[in-house]
Amino acid sequence: MQSDHIDLFYQHISDPAVPVEEVAGVVGELIAEGKVKYFGLSNVGPQYIRRAHAVTPVSALQYEYSLFEREVEEKILPVLRELGIGLVPYSPLGRGFLAGQVKPASEYAADDMRSWDERWQGENYTYNVHAIEQLKNLADTRDITTAQLALAWLLAQGEDIAPIPGTRSTKRLEENAGAVDVQLSAADLARITEILPHGSAGSRYPAAMLSSFTTD
Repeated sequence: MQSDHIDLFYQHISDPAVPVEEVAGVVGELIAEGKVKYFGLSNVGPQYIRRAHAVTPVSALQYEYSLFEREVEEKILPVLRELGIGLVPYSPLGRGFLAGQVKPASEYAADDMRSWDERWQGENYTYNVHAIEQLKNLADTRDITTAQLALAWLLAQGEDIAPIPGTRSTKRLEENAGAVDVQLSAADLARITEILPHGSAGSRYPAAMLSSFTTD
């Protein structure tokens, strides 16, 4: 299949040396030329989003969001909804943790980020495994998988949210797609909040790495 345009053009990594207004302006030109349909951003904060949107309307923000990672809820999601921008959560299954693929950090290869991810370390890992066990028990009462529960929770947060789970398995792909048919009750959502009121234990990235690619 061939195409003469890009549907959604993301700036995946912000460059502190290039003003966002310049980036948005260039993408706006591509949109005007019919080469791009929509403008997206990734891993940036409220003020960056506002500055970009003032030049060229932003259609989507890609940001990590899941039962494990809730940072986006406090300051970013309200801005997206004010401006009419959709949220595309990546790692919606907590890098596999919410799909039940869990083992301690020491059991991963050195080139696997889970070998140094704080959520797989020590007491954080113990806390997170316990949470997954409780989520699995809840999922079992609904005859769904823990992954489907986690994705259904994300979908329940609003129609402007479109998670993008990744997988190499056809079986997992079918399982993930089945989450769109899961309707969580108020009791289900309340129980999930009890289990993980603020997300997982441990940060998604070390502080130095976060500051290197997350721009306010």
